[in-house]
Amino acid sequence: MPHREVDPTSSPDAAIGVQLRRFRKARGLTQVQLGRRTNYSDSLISMIENGDRPAPLPLVRRCDKELDTCQALELLYWTAKSSALIGGFLAYIEHERKATALKIYEMNVIPGLLQTRAYASALIYAAARRGDIPEEKAIERLNVRMARQALLYRDPAPSVHIIMEESCLRPVGGPFVMAEQLRRLESVAGLPHVMLQIAPSSLGENLPSSKPFTLLTSPDGDWMAYLETIQRGYVERDDEDKIRSLGRVYDWLQAQALSCADSLALIRTRLKEIQAMFPIATVKPASWLKSSYSDGGGQCIEVAPGLPGVLPVRDSKNPDGPQLAFGTDAWQSFIAGVKSGEFGSV
Repeated sequence: MPHREVDPTSSPDAAIGVQLRRFRKARGLTQVQLGRRTNYSDSLISMIENGDRPAPLPLVRRCDKELDTCQALELLYWTAKSSALIGGFLAYIEHERKATALKIYEMNVIPGLLQTRAYASALIYAAARRGDIPEEKAIERLNVRMARQALLYRDPAPSVHIIMEESCLRPVGGPFVMAEQLRRLESVAGLPHVMLQIAPSSLGENLPSSKPFTLLTSPDGDWMAYLETIQRGYVERDDEDKIRSLGRVYDWLQAQALSCADSLALIRTRLKEIQAMFPIATVKPASWLKSSYSDGGGQCIEVAPGLPGVLPVRDSKNPDGPQLAFGTDAWQSFIAGVKSGEFGSV
């Protein structure tokens, strides 16, 4: 199929197609070669690049892998089709993906770039229950949040400095979910390009900002800022005085926050406190229910509903074997992903 110029703003499919073509050409591959590597036909690759066919998610993920895009196509896949995101956030994501440096100030919740899937699920599905977003859009918002995190591991990786208020360490999703989240913070804090600091609650009224914000450095060295209101978010590029003012706020926060070492020590203390809440003995629920999800070959699981915030899961063929404990919101997220085909054959 002949190549034609496509306007990436004309549709979500066109946006994905244009970006796929750019990545493919940057790797020096033809449509035929990419088709062979991904086990899809070159004609389908061509139709996707021309915006004539939607890209199936399995192909998007294979192209990300073969073209070494750090999940950029999957991120575009979810953001381009999602209506679950706050207005203005799509523009921010594009700048975030290309940024060479990020300075993030967050309050009340763990920053999205550091959230585990279970923690993010707890927040997002709580928002759906409140009516903040349609429940059917929750999985889209979750997938966007998870796909964004690939930038932490790209090469070259951006410099990332995160300052979050101590209130961000409040329990979310139950003890198992929160313990996993705190371990995630430990892990990310160990990355050589990441600085993680906590602004202690003792700063009180001296905290200089009542809203989270992010400062980004673009590849050409320009600074920009991202802020959110209740209704929408926006990227500030033109008001240099405002950007400089936020930079001064960030510098003050950096000086007043705990050191990276002390912040990590606080995280580990909170982790020990959370782990002390774990059941001392194995909980044996009164009844187990066999899941309706099976691969047809006898691979099936059982769940034991009824425990607050936690769902035990076990292998139905080995009822005396080990049990896994999932946060209830995390389990709902998994089931939603299965229904939407996110995990392929399960």
